[in-house]
Amino acid sequence: MKNLGCLVSILITFVALAIGGLWIYQRIQFKQNCTGYLKQSADANTVEVASERLGKALEYIEYKGWTDGYTSVLYKTEDENVGFWYRNLKDSKKELDEARGKSQFEKTNVLMKLRETLTDNGESGTKLTYPTGLMFYPNNLLWGIVRGIGILCVVFLFIVVGGKN
Repeated sequence: MKNLGCLVSILITFVALAIGGLWIYQRIQFKQNCTGYLKQSADANTVEVASERLGKALEYIEYKGWTDGYTSVLYKTEDENVGFWYRNLKDSKKELDEARGKSQFEKTNVLMKLRETLTDNGESGTKLTYPTGLMFYPNNLLWGIVRGIGILCVVFLFIVVGGKN
């Protein structure tokens, strides 16, 4: 019976670690292919660099199909509106491309507008604006269930390990 309990604990530990690993992998992919480029676009000093970086982010966004819908599972809120966010990015890219032949003053205005589109000022400083839960979209419900299973596994392990002492 002790061997079965040990085997179950090892299995649950493996499941919890696998879920945690997948979660971390998703966050890294999201940063490398989307938010990293959006941040560089917001920080760019030239229209050309901003356009290039925003273009790379848009390629990934379109590849993932993040062009419409809501990331919410239970109810829709505008901070989870993927379509609005995507259209803003597309319009910003178009403005950047159209600004290439314009005066430096006009280019600076376009860059400032881009920065305001891509970022918000919050209590903890400036942060990128994107729909909550985007990195798991369109599988937010599935990821919520998986995260819940991972949390239950960790809680179960604490109960089992704590009960042996």
